[in-house]
Amino acid sequence: MPGNEVRVPLPKGTGLKLSTRSRAVVLSTALTSTLALAACGAANETNSSSGGGGGSGSSAAELSGDLVGAGASSQQAAMEAWQAGFEGEYPEVSFSYDPVGSGGGREQFISGATDFAGSDAPLDEEELTAAQERCGGGEVFELPNYISPIAVIFNLEGVDELNLSPDTIARIFTGQITTWNDPAIAEANPDAQLPDTAITPVHRGDDSGTTDNFTDYLFQTAGDVWTAEPDGVWPLPGGEAANGTSGVVGVVESTAGAVTYADASRAGELGVVNVGVGSEFVAPTPESAAAVVENSPALEGRGEYDFAIEVNRQTEGSGEYPVVLVSYHVGCVEYDDQATADNVKAFMSYVISEDGQQAAGENAGNAPISDTLREQAQTAVDAITAAG
Repeated sequence: MPGNEVRVPLPKGTGLKLSTRSRAVVLSTALTSTLALAACGAANETNSSSGGGGGSGSSAAELSGDLVGAGASSQQAAMEAWQAGFEGEYPEVSFSYDPVGSGGGREQFISGATDFAGSDAPLDEEELTAAQERCGGGEVFELPNYISPIAVIFNLEGVDELNLSPDTIARIFTGQITTWNDPAIAEANPDAQLPDTAITPVHRGDDSGTTDNFTDYLFQTAGDVWTAEPDGVWPLPGGEAANGTSGVVGVVESTAGAVTYADASRAGELGVVNVGVGSEFVAPTPESAAAVVENSPALEGRGEYDFAIEVNRQTEGSGEYPVVLVSYHVGCVEYDDQATADNVKAFMSYVISEDGQQAAGENAGNAPISDTLREQAQTAVDAITAAG
């Protein structure tokens, strides 16, 4: 195993699972050691504060069986780190996460095919009702465990970054701006050498929480241009489509003039847009993403252990980046069997811990959750139990 690699992305479009027996990633030796130590610390915290993660006095040695998740591909890099840390402490648990996309993850969880879902958007009202039924009529938890900016990324030779207003971004993705030297782009970037290269907008072809967040941002900040309601399914004709985060990033990497929206951790060597917020242009960083989440209210009408957030897309606060993705872990507060409850509880305990958040940040570049969010999430984790 090469010692200088951080991760190997999953092959495009394969839906390949991250599993205990067949690793889809390669972590560096240093990162693996760090994660093992982090997992140990998180497990000790879990055992002392939550009765061993299952409410039945279970210890790490007693945890076994399967833990199955599916959903947001944006969490893929973070999930690699969480998986490594969790498996280091609970080697008898067979863990898998299929980055099938947010919509697919929610569907699989609601159908009972998985123990938890990763979703880049909160459950809508219909999904929430269905999820409560799947959980035996009990409560559902939605924990905002992954916070990251959605970057507008592009492939334009000689240009590493651009300043773009919300209206300009909307006009690019509606096809109203078709070349990179358009006056609207040039005006905001007087020092950039902009070619007349054609713009190829690329969007997600699958039901995606990233799309839901991105279209919500455009709808709220550029409503005169972007009139389509927010949706996880791309609402406009035209452009190119690809499935999953890896899919759209791959198209942009191979297409001169292409542009897409994706989790900022996946930008790589591509150009990145600084988004107009008030009188400034703000870069998509973990700090700017965390800042806007801190100033965003909770969604109303949710359950006791549901901490879904309504992101403040229209912020004009300095240093706040509103094209942010708040990605959730969705599960049941009460499971049918003790083993599943124990495994979910132990995994969520590690994910929300400082060590788990640090491990994810080092591998994915996301923002760590705040102490306030951690304390909220801990109340839900402590409540996870089994029926009867």
